[in-house]
Amino acid sequence: MKVALFGAGRIGKVHAASIKADSRSDLVAVTDVVAEAADSLAKEHGIAVRTPEDILADPAIDAILIASSTNTHAELIEKGVAANKAIFCEKPIDLSLERARRVREIAAKSAKPVMMGFNRRFDPNFAAIKTALDAGEIGRGEMLAVTSYDPAPPPVAYVKVSGGLYRDMMIHDFDMCAFLFGMPESVMAHGSCLVDPEIGEAGDVDTAVVVLTYSDGRLATIRNSRRAAFGYDQRVELLGSDGMLEARNEVENTVVKSTAAGVSSAKPMFFFLERYMRAYQIEWAAFVDAVEGGKPVPATVEDGVNALALAEAANRSRQEGRPVAVAEVMAGA
Repeated sequence: MKVALFGAGRIGKVHAASIKADSRSDLVAVTDVVAEAADSLAKEHGIAVRTPEDILADPAIDAILIASSTNTHAELIEKGVAANKAIFCEKPIDLSLERARRVREIAAKSAKPVMMGFNRRFDPNFAAIKTALDAGEIGRGEMLAVTSYDPAPPPVAYVKVSGGLYRDMMIHDFDMCAFLFGMPESVMAHGSCLVDPEIGEAGDVDTAVVVLTYSDGRLATIRNSRRAAFGYDQRVELLGSDGMLEARNEVENTVVKSTAAGVSSAKPMFFFLERYMRAYQIEWAAFVDAVEGGKPVPATVEDGVNALALAEAANRSRQEGRPVAVAEVMAGA
């Protein structure tokens, strides 16, 4: 399967490595608005730098991977469908829920798979929780807690174009809740600026807690912070009627030192590139399975719309100080 990559930045480099690691896919071209980035990645992998128009028009290219800036995602999905390409697109579809809905309609007509990049679904630890829950190993799932703390905040310039913490950072956690528990009935969001005053001045928050309430009474909480001095904190805890499932942090090494002074161990891995590298590879393999083997796409455009809707509900909840019904957001109210 011949693949072209849109975007040669940090996440593009991660995806390029995943494509190359799978013997069933062949990375053949890259494009990026930053010529130096495209040239560097092309040189590293021995591939061509081409224009988006050339890539989309080339019938020899079977699939495109969209890892460019968020404001390009929706248009590239639409153009990829029109060009009859299989499509893998990083989250989010767009910052506008209405635009994402239009993309969903177009993607539904595609003859080829269209998959969203929610890589945490493919993390072996989180996937094992899903498998155990579905198998009834802890009875009925009742309360879910998702923790995601970054080691340090991003540049304020990035924050200003990111769509805000709920759309940019917490969208992964919204998807994880939907993955494990389905879509909630309502969203109640709280947010503060405790890490970097400039983030607050840009109109965003850097510390947030969201409560998702389900129609049957189940509850899910999400905790996000742009700062954790000890590293990249990524945990899931799921309490059931017959027990509990936990996915703890992956640490830099497994050595535990025990002395008279106390017991200590290594810190969590520092950032997402280290923590989720294996998940990115599994995610890409699942996409190839869908394209080459006809298997169902495990993270759909519908999933992308759902996660964005929860982010939209969270934004509205924080701004208005009230729980927001998901149906209200889905209806465009």
